[in-house]
Amino acid sequence: MEERSRRIWTQYALLLLAGCFVAQLYASSDVKFYESFDEAFDGRWIVSEKEEYNGVWKHAKSEGHDDHGLLVSEKARKYAIVKELDDVVDLKEGTVVLQYEVRLQDGLECGGAYLKYLRPQEAGWIPKEFNNESPYTIMFGPDKCGATNKVHFILKHKNPKSGEYIEHHLKFPPSVPSDKLTHVYTAVLRPNNELLILIDGEEKKKANFLSEDDFEPSLIPAQTIPDPEDKKPEDWDEREKIPDPDAKKPDDWDEDAPMEIEDEEAEKPEGWLDDEPEEIDDPEATKPEDWVDEEDGEWEAPKIDNPKCAEGPGCGEWRRPMKSNPAYKGKWHAPLIDNPNYKGIWKPRDIPNPNYFELDRPNFEPVAAIGIEIWTMQDGILFDNILIASDEKVAESYRKTAWKPKFDAEKEKQKAEEATTSGGLKGFQKVVFDLLYKVADIPLLGEHKSKVLDLLEKAETQPNLTVGVVISIIVIIFTVLLKLIFGGKKQQPARATEEPKRSDGAEASTSNSQGATEEKEEQNEDATAAPRRRTRRDN
Repeated sequence: MEERSRRIWTQYALLLLAGCFVAQLYASSDVKFYESFDEAFDGRWIVSEKEEYNGVWKHAKSEGHDDHGLLVSEKARKYAIVKELDDVVDLKEGTVVLQYEVRLQDGLECGGAYLKYLRPQEAGWIPKEFNNESPYTIMFGPDKCGATNKVHFILKHKNPKSGEYIEHHLKFPPSVPSDKLTHVYTAVLRPNNELLILIDGEEKKKANFLSEDDFEPSLIPAQTIPDPEDKKPEDWDEREKIPDPDAKKPDDWDEDAPMEIEDEEAEKPEGWLDDEPEEIDDPEATKPEDWVDEEDGEWEAPKIDNPKCAEGPGCGEWRRPMKSNPAYKGKWHAPLIDNPNYKGIWKPRDIPNPNYFELDRPNFEPVAAIGIEIWTMQDGILFDNILIASDEKVAESYRKTAWKPKFDAEKEKQKAEEATTSGGLKGFQKVVFDLLYKVADIPLLGEHKSKVLDLLEKAETQPNLTVGVVISIIVIIFTVLLKLIFGGKKQQPARATEEPKRSDGAEASTSNSQGATEEKEEQNEDATAAPRRRTRRDN
């Protein structure tokens, strides 16, 4: 009996082990690529040999952890490094999850920290010559410089009609966290054309690849485009109003009459001190001991306002004040009337777009390598735990096990440091800025988002502007709400044709996500109050 029981338990144990093995095998099949940087990257990742990419990559520990990552070690450099995948990843099959961690250990004022998912080398690139022109399928990750503050998602998609590869940028992407903690960025590509952008596992953006509201330009081009051969007729009149040709200037219209004249009815106030100057020498001023007349010239005391002038109605030479001239009419202009020859605002006629195509699902190019190609003014950027998976739960498990413990430890350390170093106002300002960055992520801000982020950038470097920035952002949000409620577009004049207004055609979108924006503030000094004479020696 005991022997039989032992055999049963042995069978259970074997079944359990087999189940674990199968589960592990299944899970591993969902992982298409994973790089933890636990070991040195030499020999596995290839550093570009292009001359301009002179930044030094290092295998280094994340500050405060034993966990290693790929480190940007120098400021103001271009960096490029690439890793070829063992197996090409097909983005057309099922769900694909792109995920990685990045820590801005010294913050990020100007630079990128994104990844490029590259096409196979048959597309025309060599690992040792990896650069900005190397053809990629997806570019994903944070980029911050000047008014630019966003988590990029760019899809390079081939137009099957023209054969041209076009960059399609995600509209209104989320902003980059402003702290120095480790953050994990996730892009989920679903087979139903949905795209999710997550930061630290929290959904920040949901989009549809085929929606013109979510990508610029739209993946599906316009069905019609303006005819490039159509030209505006020479006699086409776009003036809605014209000066009345029959109008005549009135005979009594004096264009030379001055805007102001002396007030003849004004009388000099009683007690006006005609003989008193407006300024007198400062009686308390004394000639400096080191003043040398031969070198410095004759010394004169500085001037002050005459106190006697303040006691009476005024002093000095009295002049009649000026008043508006009732005869002033300014330059005469003929009144405007409706233009009888007005034909509306001209536009070329629409023709069928030769590059139009229909699409049920993006024609994703396969991914054969992962590259980091950035320009940054900051060092201390640490990349880690780069993952490509076919299951969202797998990516979630990596976030829980590889990222969350580090993030929690860093968060606790940050709180402790803030408690000891941040006084009342500084601590309050941090709370305000954290809230404002969340406000900047509100989709309704639309095109105003960059303006809000620009204000936040300035206020972070000048904390005394916090109150003004809050007021400015409230004004922007209030303006946007008014436009949403009452409408922000004016009616355009009636067109000369009844053709429907086209949407923009699919043209290649060119962007330089690595460009740095330098903002300068200039102050003008008031030169009107210059002293009338020299009162001390120039050193």
